[in-house]
Amino acid sequence: MITGKTRLYGIVGDPIEHVRSPEVYTGYFAEHGINAVLVPMHIRQDRFEDTIAGLMNLGNLDGLLVTLPFKARLVGHASRLGTTARMVDAVNALRREADGSWSGDMFDGAGMIRGIERKGHSLHGRRALLLGCGGAGSAIAVELASAGVSALRIVDRDPSKARALVEVLRGAFANCDIDFGEADTTGRDLIVNATPVGMKPDDGLPAPLGPLASSVLVADVILSGDRNTALVEHARRYGCATFNGKDMHSGQIEAILDFFGLQRTP
Repeated sequence: MITGKTRLYGIVGDPIEHVRSPEVYTGYFAEHGINAVLVPMHIRQDRFEDTIAGLMNLGNLDGLLVTLPFKARLVGHASRLGTTARMVDAVNALRREADGSWSGDMFDGAGMIRGIERKGHSLHGRRALLLGCGGAGSAIAVELASAGVSALRIVDRDPSKARALVEVLRGAFANCDIDFGEADTTGRDLIVNATPVGMKPDDGLPAPLGPLASSVLVADVILSGDRNTALVEHARRYGCATFNGKDMHSGQIEAILDFFGLQRTP
């Protein structure tokens, strides 16, 4: 039951009708006896600045999730940023601190890493191929390097984006061999798809990958419901361990609940 003591969390975006975070987080709060709710907050892009300023001044608002198209625009409203948020210049979660200021970070990458490690696989020393370096892809790149992969090849249809991300990462992760180029799987034992390819049932592979060794880990950010993406099907054909968007989403929920300082169960 909502009372005058109920704490508020929100998810902001434009549009907002498609998000499932309100049911996921509010359900978690209810299950664990936390007097809080998470509600969808539709902020029109042309009214963003004045709306977000008023919203973040609400005294009982403790945290925000951020979806498109505001992940970059919310950076300027945080007093401090986590490492990943600073490197990719975007946030997808903010929390209010005790002094009333706001801290922000990006958890798309952390969700993927947790999803893989939770199934018993180590990323340390692996040689990764990352397809796509948009918002989620860039965050995944940072977290892969942080997790200790020995090499990281970044592929994007816009080579200038891949080059810019590589330059940022090289300055922060000297022990990781980071480059950009074509989607060559030779010598790679981790493949991550962070492109939109796979959202539609008739989408093919995000790159011409060819045969894979069974030791290769294959992860796909796409939330595809009960069906497998073409990438996951391709990987399973060769006996590879696979991880999908649901694994990443579950890992991200855990990371964000930790960020909010809320009790969680594994």
